Amino acid sequence: MFDSAFLLAQETAAASSLIAGLTIFALAIFVGVEVITKIPPTLHTPLMSGSNAISGITLVGAILAAGEYPGAAKLLGFLAIVLATVNVVGGFLVTHRMLEKFRAR
Repeated sequence: MFDSAFLLAQETAAASSLIAGLTIFALAIFVGVEVITKIPPTLHTPLMSGSNAISGITLVGAILAAGEYPGAAKLLGFLAIVLATVNVVGGFLVTHRMLEKFRAR
């Protein structure tokens, strides 16, 4: 009797934690889209270095998630590693290309 009540409490806490995590994720997506769409195109390249720093932080968190948690979290952590790496490399390529335009010929 006590074991089943304990297991039910654990499952309820896990479901509540999952719902809270999904809510935060959905809100982060909404805020991110709103912030990015408000930036004028002339500011995109100067803000790329800040974006690379944020992607670097995301990359560190993804590595920690992929290494620490089992199952689906490991798969999502690996996917986050791949996407953050693509974002960082793309940001450096765009910044390098933009700096080439300002070099003296």
